[in-house]
Amino acid sequence: MLGGLFYLTQLRNIGAAFSFAEGWTVVFSVIAVVVAVVIVRTARRLFSTGWAVALGLVLGGAVGNLVDRIFRDPGFLRGGVVDFLSAFAPDGRVWPVFNVADSAIVCGGILGALLALRGIEFDGSRAKAAGAAGSSEPAA
Repeated sequence: MLGGLFYLTQLRNIGAAFSFAEGWTVVFSVIAVVVAVVIVRTARRLFSTGWAVALGLVLGGAVGNLVDRIFRDPGFLRGGVVDFLSAFAPDGRVWPVFNVADSAIVCGGILGALLALRGIEFDGSRAKAAGAAGSSEPAA
């Protein structure tokens, strides 16, 4: 698919990224629920489009993977996440097999880190440097 860039395959991942910590599926499920609750509660304070997109990507990815963990075998909160995209090789030997939810979490995390590094707050203002005079400037 796409000239050798991506291949469709199917794996069940019962661990975290790169099959790390297999057997901790219940812990990852609880973490996903906590992340979702925190993001939904934070949404009331969001006036920055960038932060809304970043947190929306993380929320969508966390809930997407959580749905797999809830409804897939072997049972409630212990199911394996379905990974189906392999980059550069059909068997995951160049890059680990992943899914769209994983990509959303990574992209949202990177965007959030960039916004934080730029000093953009949830309300869209820029954080003031310690001891600096001046007003906050609205940001995207």
